[in-house]
Amino acid sequence: MEPISLPEPGIPAGNSSSVAQEKFHVLLGVTGSVAALKLPLLVAELLKIPALEVKVITTERAKHFYNAQEIPVALYGDEEEWQLWKGRSDPVLHIELRRWADLMVVAPLDANTLAKVANGICDNLLTCVIRAWDLSKPLLFCPAMNTAMWEHPITARHVEQLKAFGYTEIPCVVKKLVCGDEGQ
Repeated sequence: MEPISLPEPGIPAGNSSSVAQEKFHVLLGVTGSVAALKLPLLVAELLKIPALEVKVITTERAKHFYNAQEIPVALYGDEEEWQLWKGRSDPVLHIELRRWADLMVVAPLDANTLAKVANGICDNLLTCVIRAWDLSKPLLFCPAMNTAMWEHPITARHVEQLKAFGYTEIPCVVKKLVCGDEGQ
């Protein structure tokens, strides 16, 4: 992927009308849950909303579940973080993305990334953005994991920790899972 050029925060994206129209910037994080299969659909639905601009941050494990060619918006991963920065005056991608976004949605949020975020670990682009997140802006998280993982006692603690940070949980749904189990 080519190095990116992010717009300055607060400057509207290009438009053809004489009246500037602010775009609302949604940063979508996707992690290694099988629910990442739905990333192309989620992006397509978000893009139906007028004046909404979307960028996606992916973890390496999430890439297993979708085809990047089906994502019609900017897609960033760990590689872009390190390609962009060469020296002291260069932009730091996780900070630039944090500045650009008005809202962050992490969907799906797998058990691994949930544990990392709850414990302050920031070892990839997505967790670095979350660790640097401006707490005056909303961050929504959508847990998605096998029922056995969801029902483990540590999961409830991790979810409560994210809520304590001021993040908003979008609850799991009950359905038949890819592995054949019925549950959340």
